[in-house]
Amino acid sequence: MLTRLSRLGPVLPRLLSNPSARFVSQSKPSGAAGSAAVTELHPAAEKAGHGEVNEYVKNPDYHGFSSDPVVDKWNMRLGFFFGISVALVIGGTFIHYLPDHGMRQWARREAERVIVQREKEGLPLIDENYYDPSKIVLPTAGEE
Repeated sequence: MLTRLSRLGPVLPRLLSNPSARFVSQSKPSGAAGSAAVTELHPAAEKAGHGEVNEYVKNPDYHGFSSDPVVDKWNMRLGFFFGISVALVIGGTFIHYLPDHGMRQWARREAERVIVQREKEGLPLIDENYYDPSKIVLPTAGEE
C-alpha cells in the first residue's frame, strides 16, 4: 500500500492544484455551428469577486506563519529552533537532574554501607531477628 502511495509523490501537487481543464469533443457536430464543443471540467471561478488567495501561489515555500515570505521563513526558523532544539536540550537536562524517584539510589548506597560496616564488625549480613528480641515489649496473657 505504501509503495503505491509513494508513486503519487511527484503527481500529488499537480492533482491538488486543480487547474480548470477543458476537453474538446471529437464527435461530429450535430448543429449548424460546425465547431467542436468545448466543455469545462471545473467551472471557472468568478474573477470579479474577492475569493480566497492561495498562499502557495504567492509564496511556494509557505510555512503557515505569515503571508510575508521573509517573515514566514524567520518565524518558521525561530519556531523550530525554540520548539525543537531548546525543548530537547532543556527538557533532557530537566529529566536528567530530576531527584531520585522512590529513593532507589539512596537505598542501594545505604545497603552497601551497612554491608561494609557489618563485614568489618564480623557480624552476619542478615540477622535471624529483624528486631532485637530484648527490646520488644510483649503484653502479658491477662492484658489481651
